[in-house]
Amino acid sequence: MKRRPILVVNFGSQYVQLIARRVRELGIYSEIVHWDTPIDELKEKEPYGLIFSGGPASVYAKDAPLPPKDIYELGVPILGICYGLQVIAHQLGGKVEKSDHQEYGRARLKVVKRDKIFEGIPDEFDVWMSHADKVAQLPDGFETLAVSDNSPHAVIASRERKIYGFQFHPEVVHTVYGRELLSNFVYGVCGAERNWEMGDFISEKIEEIRNIVGNAQVIAALSGGVDSTVASLLVHRAIGDRLHCFFIDHGLLRLGEREEVENNLRALGLPLKVVDASELFLERLKGVEDPEEKRKIIGNTFIEVFEREAKGVERAEFLLQGTLYPDVVESAGIKGSAKIKTHHNVGGLPQRMHLKLIEPFRELFKDEVREIGKLLGIPKEILGRHPFPGPGLAIRIIGEVNREDLEILKKADRIFIEELKKNGFYDRIWQAFAVLLPIRSVGVMGDVRTYEKVIALRAVESTDGMTADWYRFPYDFLDHVMRRIINEVRGVGRVVYDVSSKPPSTIEWE
Repeated sequence: MKRRPILVVNFGSQYVQLIARRVRELGIYSEIVHWDTPIDELKEKEPYGLIFSGGPASVYAKDAPLPPKDIYELGVPILGICYGLQVIAHQLGGKVEKSDHQEYGRARLKVVKRDKIFEGIPDEFDVWMSHADKVAQLPDGFETLAVSDNSPHAVIASRERKIYGFQFHPEVVHTVYGRELLSNFVYGVCGAERNWEMGDFISEKIEEIRNIVGNAQVIAALSGGVDSTVASLLVHRAIGDRLHCFFIDHGLLRLGEREEVENNLRALGLPLKVVDASELFLERLKGVEDPEEKRKIIGNTFIEVFEREAKGVERAEFLLQGTLYPDVVESAGIKGSAKIKTHHNVGGLPQRMHLKLIEPFRELFKDEVREIGKLLGIPKEILGRHPFPGPGLAIRIIGEVNREDLEILKKADRIFIEELKKNGFYDRIWQAFAVLLPIRSVGVMGDVRTYEKVIALRAVESTDGMTADWYRFPYDFLDHVMRRIINEVRGVGRVVYDVSSKPPSTIEWE
């Protein structure tokens, strides 16, 4: 079924898939195309409109990515975001130059001329900026619709040609009316008609998997997290018991997690084999402090164990992974939109086992995967699980991993998660966890000097993991959690709370 899309023109932005996803959330099919895609190919897609993404380049640089100038003659509306705005200004005769004051993070946008792009939106609101260049002179036929303190042309438009430009990012959640701005563009300016639902993705993906896999067998490493669980159930719906799932316990799981995960997966009817390899993983992590080395050891050991266990599956030709778009961005950059590859951006498992890779969610975000899981009938308690890293608690112990520290962290983390659920915070938070720091701190317990370990608590709000902000707990809650951890976890003498946002920090500590 051919659908008219909104085409997102990619200039190298880390948010390019997020833009496409926001358009899909509005019920409009979207596709990503490279900035130098030939005009004839764009015409064939019959787009409702184009959105130029941001990007790291400067339009005045020698090798700046610039689309063919006849892209403006397609006769469809165009919205430029950040670098995309600068491309429009530069190519249509305006002037872009380096700004005296860079603008990153929240900024106050002030509307100076009303337009349909601001339908239902107030004259002032917060937006998310990320730029070092600015538009210094507008092209002929353009006018300024909004400004910020450091951007004299924060929103520009040629109303006659239906070309708009935003210096900020409407696609990120920190832009307060971002969804409304994009909706006003795709519906109000482009005149698009709804043509995309997540149910369509499921049916199309099941058919695609059946066609690709044929009569072959598929193997999967299940972690029990949302991504691998939903991916496995989707593939199981497509090919039945020709899917073979393995759950490898590396000993770095949360307290009681192995039993919980096993029960959940079996309840979903997934064919599952549980493998306890905790002793092997912990032995190989002895004396290792560097986080990247820990990841490498865990990844290689996982490959070794998984490879050994999967050898019993005859005619296994495919490996299923629950890779999401943020994984692709943070580990290897955007490699294209192919769903099935003979390589993977983490480790070398497909090559070693001569497997082709199935990544049905490679272009999706966590909340989209949760929506698919909901449509597939997965219980809320499974879909609501916070993200958990593949290396597990190994990257939440800063420094060497040993049994003593693992037990301390597991107990502290369990208390934190218990209290989050008990007090109604868990479902409001994207991700929460405890971290064991490689320091000791002086304290007093029972009139005796102590010198104990430090636990850091982390809790963030997000919708996609690309950006995140720390969660504002009531002080009484933090006080209660602190007292429980220090009183109940032997070896901990101090608890701190992490108030770093992403960016500049990452969500995980390692």
